[in-house]
Parts: sequence; C-alpha cells; structure tokens
Amino acid sequence: MNFNNYTIKSQEVVQQAQQIAQGLQQQQIENTHLLKAILEVDEHVTPFILKKSQVNIALLSQILDKTLDTLPKVSGGQLNLSNTAAKTLTEASNIAQKMNDEYVSIEHLLIALIEVKDTISQILKDKGLTNKGLKTAIDEIRKGQNVTS
Repeated sequence: MNFNNYTIKSQEVVQQAQQIAQGLQQQQIENTHLLKAILEVDEHVTPFILKKSQVNIALLSQILDKTLDTLPKVSGGQLNLSNTAAKTLTEASNIAQKMNDEYVSIEHLLIALIEVKDTISQILKDKGLTNKGLKTAIDEIRKGQNVTS
C-alpha cells in the first residue's frame, strides 16, 4: 500500500484512525476506526454524501462510538491494520484506478467501506447508504472531474 497515492485528506483519515485506536487502547485499526476518522477529518464531502443519502450523521456517530467500545482493549503491543481494514484500503486503491483517479480520496474510502463486507458496511447500509446513492452523490460533487492532486 503506497500512501503517497493518497490525497492529503485520505492520509489524515488513516492517521486519525490510528490515533483513535491508540486512544481507545485497541491494537488493531478496524473499518470502524476508519469511518470514525472520516467523519472527524472530512467536513465537506462526507457530510454532503451522507445527507444526500438521508443518513442521520449524529445517529451514525453514536452507533460508531458504541461499536468502538465493543472492540477489545490491549495495553502495550504494536498497533497494526486488521485484515479487513487492509482489504478496505486495497479496495479503495482499486476503486481509484477504476475511476481513472490518480489518488485515493475520501470518496474511494467510503465506497470501499460499503463494498468490503463487515459490520461497518452493514451499519452504513442499514442507515440508508447504497452503492448507487453513494456514486450518484460523488458524481454530483465531482461534476466530471477526476482526482489528480
């Protein structure tokens, strides 16, 4: 995984996910941490996309917090990516390539979070986010532009 191919915001998301996991004394970065980090770091794209899909962001945040609290806590040890989170980041890179984007952006991370089947993808779907709705909102934001910087 080459983080040089991530936008600055996407790099911030991964760093924030790491900080969230460390702050909660959790040994692995999970998709839950990634989504929580996206909500904390991105003030523009994610709220627009979620509101467009009629997702209640406050409720989603509460559910994420409860889910984070259920993850195992460990003192000491080295922090690493869970297999699912690694799969999500790899999928985000693949999605960026398919969309002819040069960099992995927040949008790619969101699509990957919904496509990699786990608790977070199910939570997002249960709250009303769909692949189709997500891609429609992304197209509306981008207005035909690609991620080139």
